[in-house]
Amino acid sequence: MISRADVEHVAALARLGLADDEIELMVSQLNNILEAIAVLQDVDTSAVGPTAQVIPLENVMRDDEPRDGISRDAALANAPLREGAHLRVPVVLEEGR
Repeated sequence: MISRADVEHVAALARLGLADDEIELMVSQLNNILEAIAVLQDVDTSAVGPTAQVIPLENVMRDDEPRDGISRDAALANAPLREGAHLRVPVVLEEGR
């Protein structure tokens, strides 16, 4: 069972400023979570293998095949500044000029 002191300790570690009503709410909610986990501990899983899947696994990736892309001229067609085959951008930092 989670106590008020436990919540205050974790809140202090996480540097959370919780009000008194928030601390009481956290104590209640965390205890509800622990009770739900306790119920799950009673479930018999002896017949379930350690790597059981509820749905079959399948590869959803496509084959890695090269495809033609956009040409350099088409990519730079609307560039505001161009220098040969490159995109030119305005200077951002003055150092290194």
